[in-house]
Amino acid sequence: MRRCPSCSRKWAYKLSDGRFKCRSCGYRYSWHSVWDSSRLSESTKTRLVELFALGVPVYRQRFQEDASSSAKERFYRLIRACCAHEEQLTDEFVRAMECDETTFGAHGKGKRGTGRVIIFGLIQREGTVKAVPIARHRRSEVISRIRDYSLPGSLYFTNEWQAYATFRLQGEHVVVRKEKGRSKGRNHIEDLEGFWSFAKNWLTPFRGVPRKFFHLYLGEICYRFNHRKEDIKPLIIKKLKATGIQEIRPLLVRKG
Repeated sequence: MRRCPSCSRKWAYKLSDGRFKCRSCGYRYSWHSVWDSSRLSESTKTRLVELFALGVPVYRQRFQEDASSSAKERFYRLIRACCAHEEQLTDEFVRAMECDETTFGAHGKGKRGTGRVIIFGLIQREGTVKAVPIARHRRSEVISRIRDYSLPGSLYFTNEWQAYATFRLQGEHVVVRKEKGRSKGRNHIEDLEGFWSFAKNWLTPFRGVPRKFFHLYLGEICYRFNHRKEDIKPLIIKKLKATGIQEIRPLLVRKG
């Protein structure tokens, strides 16, 4: 959907020079979809979306000469940014949800390694998931994400970490206790633990993800999980053609 870069309104006049003029604030701007921003041929882009949907990394396409590896990586990055952009637009969670945190990567140096990245996640029972990196393993970081991604009065299932004790201020809070790695009683956070397993297994074939692009891979994983019952190829093509390149530019590279 075409939006004004100044006020984010959708309605605009098309000018004779090809630009658009916002009906609300009068700002004049050019609009190009993510699909059109790539110089690859239509057939190559369609083929790459198909391979992306199947989970084929770029390094496994090295014998296909339809485009260079760097061009394919850039196009994959655009797709991941669109996936992350859509995940940002989902509504806040309500009702029963599970909350947990985990760590991706490991200590180490070099360009290939992600390093240790702490991820906080929420999942609605039999529903969608949200996962975001947090700077530190602290109570303030977790509470901030809960306020951003869930509505007051929800029911939270968490582990025994003391930082989750303040969830009682947001809604109902159920602490899931474990014994020998298994939940005691009927309460559990197995849905979110299943997502962590899915995410880490999905990242294994990539043989290391640069830290500055990790948020894009995380957005892709959430998108795949939330559309796990659908064929995502037509969904991705539609998203690429309906999203402006300016909308995803802030997501393309994240420092820190």
